Amino acid sequence: MAGEIVHIEFPCEDVDRGQRFWSGMFGWSFGESAMPEMEYRMAQTGPNAGAAVFPSDDRGHPSYYYGVDDIDAASAKVKELGGQADAKMPVPTHGWFAACKDSEGNAFHLWQSDPSAA
Repeated sequence: MAGEIVHIEFPCEDVDRGQRFWSGMFGWSFGESAMPEMEYRMAQTGPNAGAAVFPSDDRGHPSYYYGVDDIDAASAKVKELGGQADAKMPVPTHGWFAACKDSEGNAFHLWQSDPSAA
């Protein structure tokens, strides 16, 4: 469904501590890092949703990803409504995301599932 939160990223000073917190809070089970180049641990939080913890110096606000059926059309709509949308980026074999800001400068991301993304 368009507009549903499909992924949340939690930047952490200490990834183990962040994982313990979210596991303890909601019972989420995080896997090993999904990315060889960085520590990025993901958990399935619902049938079509997930979360991740990762190290970052830029902490204080999680990143929300909203599902869309057509990322190009959704990015155009963001701009039409006075927001900003960066070019879409692939997550190979999973889909596309675009970093955005709403009309008030609040950051969010769009996500389109697409196994053929490369």
